[in-house]
Amino acid sequence: MAEQEDRAKNSSEEIIRVEVEVSGIVQGVGFRPFIYKLAKNLDLKGIVLNNERGVKIDVEGTKRHIASFLGALDAPPPIAQVEAIETRHLPCAGYSDFQIERSQKAGSTYTFISPDVAVCKDCLRELFDETDRRYKYPFINCTNCGPRFTIIMDIPYDRPYTTMASFEMCEECRTEYNDPLDRRFHAQPVACARCGPQVTLLDNTGQEVKVEDPVRKTAELLKSGAIVAIKGLGGFHLACDAYNNTAVKKLRQRKYREDKPFALMCRDTDVARKLCVFGTEIAALLKSPQSPIVILPAREEAPVSDFVAPGHHFLGIMLPYTPLHHLIFFHGPETLVMTSGNLSDEPIVYKNDEALERLRNIADYFLINNRGIYIRCDDSVVKLFRGKQTFFRRARGYVPFPVRLRQGNTHVLACGGELKNTFCVTKGKYAFLSHHIGDLENWETYKAFEEGIEHFKKLFEISPEVVAYDLRPDYLSTQYALSLDIPRIGVQHHYAHALSCMAENQLTGPILAVIMDGTGYGNDGTIWGCEFFKVHSTGFDRLGHLQYIPLPGGERAIKEPWRIAAIYLERIFGSAWIDLELPFCKKIDLEKWEALRRGIKLNYNSPLCSSAGRLFDAVSALLGIRHTINYEGQAAIELEQLAFYDNKAYPYKIIEKDEKFVIDTDSTIEAITGDIKKKVDIKLISGRFHYTMAQIILDMATRMRESTGLSEIILSGGVFQNHFLLELTFQKLEKDGFKIYINRKVPANDGGISLGQAYYAVLNCKE
Repeated sequence: MAEQEDRAKNSSEEIIRVEVEVSGIVQGVGFRPFIYKLAKNLDLKGIVLNNERGVKIDVEGTKRHIASFLGALDAPPPIAQVEAIETRHLPCAGYSDFQIERSQKAGSTYTFISPDVAVCKDCLRELFDETDRRYKYPFINCTNCGPRFTIIMDIPYDRPYTTMASFEMCEECRTEYNDPLDRRFHAQPVACARCGPQVTLLDNTGQEVKVEDPVRKTAELLKSGAIVAIKGLGGFHLACDAYNNTAVKKLRQRKYREDKPFALMCRDTDVARKLCVFGTEIAALLKSPQSPIVILPAREEAPVSDFVAPGHHFLGIMLPYTPLHHLIFFHGPETLVMTSGNLSDEPIVYKNDEALERLRNIADYFLINNRGIYIRCDDSVVKLFRGKQTFFRRARGYVPFPVRLRQGNTHVLACGGELKNTFCVTKGKYAFLSHHIGDLENWETYKAFEEGIEHFKKLFEISPEVVAYDLRPDYLSTQYALSLDIPRIGVQHHYAHALSCMAENQLTGPILAVIMDGTGYGNDGTIWGCEFFKVHSTGFDRLGHLQYIPLPGGERAIKEPWRIAAIYLERIFGSAWIDLELPFCKKIDLEKWEALRRGIKLNYNSPLCSSAGRLFDAVSALLGIRHTINYEGQAAIELEQLAFYDNKAYPYKIIEKDEKFVIDTDSTIEAITGDIKKKVDIKLISGRFHYTMAQIILDMATRMRESTGLSEIILSGGVFQNHFLLELTFQKLEKDGFKIYINRKVPANDGGISLGQAYYAVLNCKE
């Protein structure tokens, strides 16, 4: 027994050498110092360096200590994200010490770049420590926090290739930068008040407001009701006191933003809990390095202005994520409106001169700084579903971390859609989804789209070999793709939604999919949006859909949901619907409706549509919630906000036509009009309608399962960002034995379709 123990001990003390390759976000995040300290503590010898794949470690020591070392790699520094670890054993080299060596680059890079990261606890402590040399310095950072993605101009990620290049480090900062044991070792944005960026306060004519402390003065201005444009990590915010009705109303009027909710930034979680109901999971997400905007249920007694989120029972909350934010809250209001600094429908402004030019009629003052932003990036927006986050917008804190694909070696560019545009590039098995670009409906946003693509190509050393795009010919993203002199692949819109979820989960199919959204160009030239597919890697079978209805006046009907409701009533009741005893009917402009009806009969500007989004719009209009809308999805969002659970389903029909299942909801609308006449609470009607939609999905899913033998199903598309519907659907499908996949890594809305397009190209291009 003793002899066995001795042999085991001797084995554990045997000297071995291991080469370790670590890929992921492991450069510029304190990973090499972490390895250095770990190796020193375990008395290991060797080297660590950055290379084109990530971090390479060549280490030797006792077998026991090497095992401990490898085990510790599973707990890297806070903002590092380890994607893969590869090891191989080598003959011992006889290293005498452990050192950090200069970076190597021997080929095309697979290095991942860190997203921008919220200020860490250590920097925050120093920020408010009167004895610290960075006391109240608005740009304090270290290897665990601060700007990354938004300041990188080129690779490798070294200071000369960032917007910090013009700031020469002082002696003290350089000493920290060069010390492997220091928290600021090779932190590229490292600076202090002596050598780094500075803030300046301007009025809206561009004149400097000369004060000793511009940040404190900004806080005082916000307290007094001013609107201030504040330059942050990825662009400007427009800020005002969220409790000040006059200030928030003024911001709405100046920005021409009638109803769309404003995001809020609260001083801390205690303040956030005055406004919203949430537990420890949400608190951790709010305080995470990503620090996204989180959509949360609002308290009835929340003290915010009525103009923050009119008609909404949810608020978008985030916490301060830069040192500058924390300093403003130290002196200012406890809750600020922090909305993107842009004109309506334009991308976020990120340059000082551009901000003064474009925002001067909105902001009273500008708190600018001289640290450049190279690539703009909005705040991310998330909402928890069953304890895990889903994205409404994926940007700061998450971009440009990639999605790992099942396979791939082709360089692909996918151009996305028109609304909520993102693009996507692939390299090897990784898909790099861009930051939120916005709606490609004007020159400024299109320019941001083009600039973003060029930046990603340079950043990840990608030369696209194929481009994927949406089939709709008038999308600017499609026209951009068709202008490129490389092989081109069109991908149907709703199929791309399904593929985005497949890409996240490394699926190739066959699998069932339910895709519900507002608008997508169909293979038959009509507008799709309530689709029941069997999908696989090379294509899809359309097994069913919502009945077609004409869109009176084309896309104008999207902004005026009453038109959709009127079409449904005309189908059910004929022209006599206008005399129904419904409040909705009394609002109708008969002259306008007659003109639209003539257009439908002549097949003029009335494309056929099978969209679930439009059905939700119609119900919203019938209930008097939204006759017209001021922002995309408003009618359906406000319908969801009102919904009260009721397990009563309205009638509907599913008929077989041309070997497809077609959902007929005329009887649903007729039953809803009956409830309106009976003066049933519209909260109950909304709840019943949602329950009906979930029942329709289950009914269709079971029919598809019977015809295909498949029981795995994808739910995607913007309609499934309605979590009331999503939960009802989950309950029904799970109870019936389905395995469900939803988008978790990218948005279910059109912000995710570029990933689906890219995945299709990767799966179908011969390498």
